[in-house]
Amino acid sequence: MSSASDNRIVLITRRTRLQELITRFNTVTQAQFYVEHAGLDFSDYLLEDQTYQRVLSSTTAVLSELGRLHVMDRTFLPNYVFSSHDIIVTLGQDGLVANTLKYLDGQPIVGVNPDPRRWDGALLPFQINDLRKLMPDVFERRRKLHQVTLAEVHLQDGQRLLAVNDLFVGVRGHSSARYIIHSDKASERHSSSGVIISTGLGSTGWLKSLINGASAVLEQSSNYSNSVAKRKLVNTAFPWNASHLCFTVREPFPSKTTGANIIFGQITKEKPLIIESLMAENGIIFSDGMEGDFLHFNSGTKAVITLSEKIGHLVA
Repeated sequence: MSSASDNRIVLITRRTRLQELITRFNTVTQAQFYVEHAGLDFSDYLLEDQTYQRVLSSTTAVLSELGRLHVMDRTFLPNYVFSSHDIIVTLGQDGLVANTLKYLDGQPIVGVNPDPRRWDGALLPFQINDLRKLMPDVFERRRKLHQVTLAEVHLQDGQRLLAVNDLFVGVRGHSSARYIIHSDKASERHSSSGVIISTGLGSTGWLKSLINGASAVLEQSSNYSNSVAKRKLVNTAFPWNASHLCFTVREPFPSKTTGANIIFGQITKEKPLIIESLMAENGIIFSDGMEGDFLHFNSGTKAVITLSEKIGHLVA
């Protein structure tokens, strides 16, 4: 059995809404004025922050007893070099797990829910009271791990981007994205709001919104009915470790020069999705909702989207 000094734990945190506002407005008083001026309840911001800080303090105390602890805000993730023996603990919402996973190389993540009354936490199966019993099992590799398939996009100049939940390929702003899409042996020129590529982990997120929205529009436009309450939601989920990705084209516009036939399908290692940009400017590719971390996707750029060789591991 390893001693505590042999166990290296990296705790990933994120700022609360209140901390973000203080960074923006300098003081709590000014943050309160901004929130209340917008007609919102500032006490909820205070409660969320107090709960998170209390749980963070307790989590830090427990993990410090169990190993060598390093605490890091998520903003440092892109530049941090993890050791292959690190055990990663995230304290935040589901998105923090996804944001962290793409920067790892097989290290396991323990997702801790800091506020179960506030966050459902599909990727946060643990609470602080679980850590004393859980972490020794994680150190000794006795816990089951969920494998997570990641998506990856490659450009012809060598740039690449990973995605835990989804990739967006399109245009910055509200104009139409123009590109040529190649799926299997078919190709088509498109004008659309962009293409979403979803992993199994992300299949209950953006993909769910797109498919259920399209389903409702089709049903109501066909029946001239507003019976949304009677409509059954489409189940879009597929396994986290699936050997495929799913792509969806948003709002394709059929015209004399553009089509709307290749709008939904699967991506495998044997059959990647290829998209060629026809946009003079503002073409963009980003992952997991992080628009600040993006690849330029302008005319002449070819993006190849497929499954990543990197696999994520979530402690069960």
